[in-house]
Amino acid sequence: MAEFKAQTPCAGLLPVTVGDLRLTEVVPGRMTSLAPYRGRVAALSEVMQAAHGVAWPEPGRITGQAAARALWFGREMALLIGPDSDESLAAHAALTDQTDAWAVVHLEGRQAAEVLARLCPLDLREAVFAPGHTARTDVAHMAGSVSRLGPQTWQIMVFRSMATTLVHEVEIAMARVAARQNSLM
Repeated sequence: MAEFKAQTPCAGLLPVTVGDLRLTEVVPGRMTSLAPYRGRVAALSEVMQAAHGVAWPEPGRITGQAAARALWFGREMALLIGPDSDESLAAHAALTDQTDAWAVVHLEGRQAAEVLARLCPLDLREAVFAPGHTARTDVAHMAGSVSRLGPQTWQIMVFRSMATTLVHEVEIAMARVAARQNSLM
């Protein structure tokens, strides 16, 4: 009988380093979408806090830390990243396992925002899009999510089937930003 070997969405494609920019794949653990039942956001937030140490995120924001994050994922939607969702959440929201649905990468470096500016129609200046901010947006014409995790660290998510395209597009943007920087020296 054939044995299947699990592969990550970006298997064999990453890491990529160009200048001081680095693109790496992240395997975030479990990813569960949360769609609260009508009028249950406050109760869901309390249960999330008790079970996972994260609150329901405000629009465009992230709550929690690396081990457990709640990422705003659209109107009345959030994505719990990290832990298996506690069964107590099901009383307040529809839960859907999204673990295998997304490719997740981190882009790090001094010019990471410049790379993303070539791929996303967002104002990524730190004064506008600070650490802890997130957006559902186009990423090189792919439906995705962009989150600022730190001053020079970004998380990019696209559907798993688009992982190769994501890596290709980000790598091209990284090379162009690095070339521009080198030409200014």
